[in-house]
Amino acid sequence: MDPLARLFGSPARVKLLRLFLFNDDLTFLAADAAFRARLSKDATRKELTQLVAAGIVRKKTGKGPLGYTADKRFPHFDALKVFLRTTTDVSDTAIVTSLKKAGTVRLVVLSGLFTGALESKVDVLIVGDRMEEKPLASAIHVLEAELGRELRYACFSSEQFKYRLGVYDRLLRDVFDYPNRIIIDKIGLAAK
Repeated sequence: MDPLARLFGSPARVKLLRLFLFNDDLTFLAADAAFRARLSKDATRKELTQLVAAGIVRKKTGKGPLGYTADKRFPHFDALKVFLRTTTDVSDTAIVTSLKKAGTVRLVVLSGLFTGALESKVDVLIVGDRMEEKPLASAIHVLEAELGRELRYACFSSEQFKYRLGVYDRLLRDVFDYPNRIIIDKIGLAAK
């Protein structure tokens, strides 16, 4: 079991804490929170009850269905957010393994959320051949659930990537001009 899950009581609670604290300006329905965190609706409702009782999350009522949002008035809100941000990590191996289910991965570059450069337009740049959209979207969704944030990603075939690199494409410049981390490189980009 994850050490944070032991500390906070359950993996479901940790996922929901990440979701609400890292998206503190959004309001989620219970079903939407369950989907984003990849949890059952029952587990989500149970943990939301606990988080509301603790004062970390508050119910938002009004017109329409009941929503939940992070309570920024929680006395330790900022400290808890910083703690979760510094302890939230997905291994490079887990990222590559997840993405390989979508096709032949040739290059994976992490930037944005993974490097702290929030001004970057892309968090994950993927170059691969025969990449299938549904498995790729599923792999990204798994990573989003672990990280508690929506990821911005771009996927190109090897040919598209080489062309865009040759014409100094703005999106690629945004990735490579800001801090980034190459976790798999079968194209030979690092040698260039």
